[in-house]
Amino acid sequence: KERSNMIQKLGQVMLYVNNQDQSRDFWTEKLGFRVVAEEDNGQGMRWIEIAPQGADTTIVLQNKAFVAQMHPELNLGTPSLMFYTDNAEQLHQDLKNKSVKVGEIVELPSGKVFNFADDEENYFAVMERK
Repeated sequence: KERSNMIQKLGQVMLYVNNQDQSRDFWTEKLGFRVVAEEDNGQGMRWIEIAPQGADTTIVLQNKAFVAQMHPELNLGTPSLMFYTDNAEQLHQDLKNKSVKVGEIVELPSGKVFNFADDEENYFAVMERK
């Protein structure tokens, strides 16, 4: 099989957080993500790779302070991530029940969308596509 030199898919998204354990717990306990891998080199470089069940793309929770010290040139801002769901209203209610800060559901031509915040006030969006 001939290998393409074109990009095939998005593999990982780096998310720089202040508290990796708290962030891992948020994503796994509130959103049902799973921990794919956890690495720690014992010298401060630690990361936790998480993903929704069955997803190809993973999110890597990085230690913001450590990365800022090692690579001051990096943009450590929160990426604008859009997740997909089959049932926006049910997910919205579920997150509210788990005390997650959620925005109102908005109807767009492409579908229903709402945002939510993690424990560090990073905001993300979820869409139920039409």
